[in-house]
Amino acid sequence: MINPLHSWDLTDAEKRALQVRLAAEVVQEDRFGPLHLVAGVDVGFPRRDGVEMARAAAVLLTFPELALVAETVIEEPVRFPYVPGLLSFREAPAILSALDRLQQAPDLVMVDGQGRAHPRRFGIACHLGLLLDRPALGCAKSLLVGRYTEPGPSVGDWSPLIDRGETVGAALRTRAGVKPVFVSIGHRMSLETAVQLTLTCARGLRLPEPTRLADRLASQRGGASPGAPGPTQPSLLL
Repeated sequence: MINPLHSWDLTDAEKRALQVRLAAEVVQEDRFGPLHLVAGVDVGFPRRDGVEMARAAAVLLTFPELALVAETVIEEPVRFPYVPGLLSFREAPAILSALDRLQQAPDLVMVDGQGRAHPRRFGIACHLGLLLDRPALGCAKSLLVGRYTEPGPSVGDWSPLIDRGETVGAALRTRAGVKPVFVSIGHRMSLETAVQLTLTCARGLRLPEPTRLADRLASQRGGASPGAPGPTQPSLLL
């Protein structure tokens, strides 16, 4: 599934240069067929015996029904320290390992993080989208770059997220009376489609169901599904 786009053994300066180069390869229009399976991914960072681990979760759901098909959680030592703007190099290797353990490939990857709403227009949703060559979008809980006008109060209201004169995402109201989420293109998708898919998957909650479930697993809130096997094995539910 994974395109060997680059080495992971890079200096921070080389990573930033790579982000600038690969950002130009992100497809910002709809290039995908029917969507039947959507994956949500997220990463937490627990400590085990004093060692920082990357706990990556991937969930697979049917679309548009959002019935849970499979979930997997893996833990591996963190390869890179936290550096602002370079989060994808810290999280993506573990996410790729988790996705690789799913027995079916998703038609769409939803990431708890940024896509083009990034200083170099290459957040983790873009990085994963290119590595997997699959449609991807980012749905973040907090703002990284840009400014926006508060969207209207109704579900589905959204306003453009502007950074240095460029629309890099959308502030989207997924639930009345709560803060918006920040949606941006990952790969092979327009912003309008990313917004609509996020709304379809939100089901009246602030977070879309794929990333909400992945967030719970990655942060160990709620644990895995009843009867799920160990953290390095997929749990097939359908």
